[in-house]
Amino acid sequence: MASTTEDPLLKSSLSSISSLMALQLFSRLFTFILNQALFRLASPSAFGAAAIQFELILSTILFLSREGVRNALLRVNKDSSDTMRKRMNLAFLPIVLGAPLALGTSFLYARFSSQEMKAQPHFYMAISLYALAAFTELLSEPMHNTAMSRLLTGVRVRAEGFSITIKSVVTFLVLLLDARSGRGNLALLAFAIGQLAYATTLFLAYISHFGTDMFSSLSQHYLPIDDGRRDDLLDGNLLKLALTMMSQSVIKHFLTEGDKMVLSWYSPLRDQGGYAIAVNYGSLIARIVFQPIEETLRMFFSKTISVTNDKGRIKAEALKQSSVTLLSLLTIQTSFSLIFVIFATAYLPILLPILLPPQYLATSAPTVLAAWVWYIPVLAFNGGLEAFLSSVATPADLNKQSRWMIGFSVVYISTAIFLYSLDIGDASLVYANVINLSARIIYCLAFVVQFFAKSSPPQSFRHPFLEIAGRLWAICHSHPDKRKFLRSDSDSGKRRTIRFVQDTHPDTRRTWRHFNNRLYSGVVGLRRTFPIATRT
Repeated sequence: MASTTEDPLLKSSLSSISSLMALQLFSRLFTFILNQALFRLASPSAFGAAAIQFELILSTILFLSREGVRNALLRVNKDSSDTMRKRMNLAFLPIVLGAPLALGTSFLYARFSSQEMKAQPHFYMAISLYALAAFTELLSEPMHNTAMSRLLTGVRVRAEGFSITIKSVVTFLVLLLDARSGRGNLALLAFAIGQLAYATTLFLAYISHFGTDMFSSLSQHYLPIDDGRRDDLLDGNLLKLALTMMSQSVIKHFLTEGDKMVLSWYSPLRDQGGYAIAVNYGSLIARIVFQPIEETLRMFFSKTISVTNDKGRIKAEALKQSSVTLLSLLTIQTSFSLIFVIFATAYLPILLPILLPPQYLATSAPTVLAAWVWYIPVLAFNGGLEAFLSSVATPADLNKQSRWMIGFSVVYISTAIFLYSLDIGDASLVYANVINLSARIIYCLAFVVQFFAKSSPPQSFRHPFLEIAGRLWAICHSHPDKRKFLRSDSDSGKRRTIRFVQDTHPDTRRTWRHFNNRLYSGVVGLRRTFPIATRT
């Protein structure tokens, strides 16, 4: 009976992953094509100012205003109408926080930014438009949270997909007009107007679905009737959880955007543009694949783990399902990460002249892209594990993670500064992030293992790759001729493949057969967890 009631959630989760991936694929491919024109129309300095510094201001306002509320609302179950009303009132909190945060952040940035940045044409107008765009986007938060609570992923896909399209087209048209006029001083305004167009389109798209009386409708359903019970406005426990997550988001935001902060301090605007275009390419896989998976897993685990039995404990079926899902995901990510690293390191030098415009080849973009090859697998692991942690952690667990996050931030900053001192350049930020995320992965793995071990009944959680890696290490060191264990072949110096030599130790082939079987088991586990409905 439990599995029957959970089937709609599983199917909705699978639908959410595919829909969000389709959104990211469409938006990224479309913007990828337009960005090829944008990179050539905008100078590296203008692109660096917009993509690094202005985007840092925008993400600071949005992330700190809404991230904690979004994560807290994902844990809301369908209770009584009064409970739902108090909990959904929390969806308006980002608007209340966003207005002063947008004003304060933009004012402080305009006051303390560098002279090189202030010398950019229309600097103050551009930063004002970015602050207005951030607040306009926050107006969509109540509708966004309502759509996500009702599992209306299609509404979000259509709204964000159309908004990203409008943003790219508007930015391109303003840059094209600026280029044809011959003045070349509207680059910053082009990106600012494009961002405002995105926020406005997103708000109108949600309004078109929920109706023009969306806010009054929400007030009728969620806000309390004027009967003097103003203390009954919000759910106290959920508000406490949201504030805890919000305080943690400050540290998490510092870690996420720390590269832009350090880059703004150490690098000139030209190299910031090179770093921005490299990150734009490097994050394609992260945005198209990893981000939808992370968001859907956060929703899936939040709903699954919240199912309790009569004694108030998490159901055994829910625990087992969560364990199998997470293990299967990590197994598949391990396999594809190995394949990606092998081929990306070999073919990236061939792709660089195709991907980068000539003026960006002289910046830090090539070295940053090479570092991103090693960063993408780490992003994959961290996203799924942190999605699980944020879904099941108690306020005490979140406070503990926040304290560890402070230590991780110190590791990140010190590593980045140390690598900069070794003249590694802007790639130092990527390698420092690899070390930072690796530490966070270890912490999340320890939390996951402890969570399932303390559950009732206890669930085992062991990544099969760790066992296989240990066996391969033992085989390598026991083989009589270690140099023949792996051989690197080249074809005219352009292609490289890594293959096992046929005359190596017989245990090698048995180990890889075992690994393939575990990989197949991971795929089957995901298939069972997210059953695909077939049409008859």
